[in-house]
Amino acid sequence: MRVQPSPVPAFFILLLIAGICLAGCTGKRSEPAYSVDSSGKLSVSCPVATVSEDVLVKNETYTKSRIVFHTQDGDVVTYLSAPEKPLVAVVYVPGAGETVAAHGERMLRYAKAGYAFLYVDIRGNGGGTAGLPFGQQLIQSDYAKFGAGRWPQYYETICDLSEARRYLADRYNVPVYAMGSSNGGRYAVIAAATDPAFAGYIGISTSDWGLYDSITAQDITGDPVRFAASVEPSTYIASISPRPVWILHSHSDTIIPFDSGKDLYELAGEPKALIEFAGAHGINSDADDRILSEWAQIYGTRG
Repeated sequence: MRVQPSPVPAFFILLLIAGICLAGCTGKRSEPAYSVDSSGKLSVSCPVATVSEDVLVKNETYTKSRIVFHTQDGDVVTYLSAPEKPLVAVVYVPGAGETVAAHGERMLRYAKAGYAFLYVDIRGNGGGTAGLPFGQQLIQSDYAKFGAGRWPQYYETICDLSEARRYLADRYNVPVYAMGSSNGGRYAVIAAATDPAFAGYIGISTSDWGLYDSITAQDITGDPVRFAASVEPSTYIASISPRPVWILHSHSDTIIPFDSGKDLYELAGEPKALIEFAGAHGINSDADDRILSEWAQIYGTRG
């Protein structure tokens, strides 16, 4: 069941325009740097990463590879599942503790439908990429780096996702979406907002972190507030427009309530859709059904 959808014809037209304009867009790279304005909005000029690939599976249906981005501050491990000529691609950001093994069937399903699926083992998520998980230790460490003008891990992760988008666009010349589940949706929304070459954003079972509200409730001002705002999805989601935003959430979610997802949706610009799916928390087969159905209407399928 869909809740409060945007008008379908305009939605499809904008998507197709975005696909034409954004697929494979590249340009001159600036020197690596970041800035955070007075409202807490992050801007990044990301360091260039080099890439190595190991093919794990190759057959008539798809190729699955382990792709490592070698960045200025360590390797970021990703896994790509794609048909030979995908119609669209997605940079997928997992929730806390999600493993690539849990997405094996999903990656094959997307590839069979004609879509490239890149799973990013983000920094600190417990997989093959080093780093701290989001929590008090990371917040303290990143704020210290922020104050010293060094790169916080959180901002590096945003650049990792942007580099992943660039890689897929250069390789396949197709629209590339930022998609994330739970915590991953929080990173993905910022990546989509700070990198206008993303074709759109898909957030599943996600919301704000609540860090900004927690800090401002203590009457703290200045740089702590600016830093807190810089990691919150609500700071950015409106700026993704006119690219599409899809928020998928379940009324049965007991970890991030449906209303929290709806609050984030309300802040997004058009075109946008709030889509209810069956299940509890996080991406599942019913959420996949909704996403693949939308893409099939826009881009077609190869399944």
